[in-house]
Amino acid sequence: MSFETEPPAASSASVQRLGPEHHGACLALDQAALDGLWSAAQWQEELNQSERLVIGLFNGQRLIAVASGWLVLDELQIGAVAVMPDQRRRGYGEQVLTALLRAAHQRGAVNATLEVSGSNAAAQALYRRSGFTTAGIRRGYYRNGDDALIQWRGLQDMGEVRIAAHS
Repeated sequence: MSFETEPPAASSASVQRLGPEHHGACLALDQAALDGLWSAAQWQEELNQSERLVIGLFNGQRLIAVASGWLVLDELQIGAVAVMPDQRRRGYGEQVLTALLRAAHQRGAVNATLEVSGSNAAAQALYRRSGFTTAGIRRGYYRNGDDALIQWRGLQDMGEVRIAAHS
């Protein structure tokens, strides 16, 4: 399955839906970008269930970004968006997130939601640029005591969404 997204300038990156064969790459990216947020079993479940959407961005054979979520009725619940640390600030987070939102919209999702740490300014900026707004706060939600900002956006306009690459 391919997704139409605007790639960062001068990029040979390709977006694709991930499956069980990408388990090791997802686990390695999680370790590098999210400090092991999800276990091997969690990634296996994410990649094996048909209602889950896991979108990867590859530079050659290397997985450099991933976005995942699952559909609950007509809502996409985003579980993770991650970019390899050495590949950040190149527009890859926007590209993989946009592909995930489009894939969910194609499956009938009309809204998307996620939680982001109140102290993660870079992630908050990514979601804001992608049309998300804060709908609530979960105080002390994360292991380190950070609050979780509950973010929402509608997906009715996904045919019009184009996120420009960073220069």
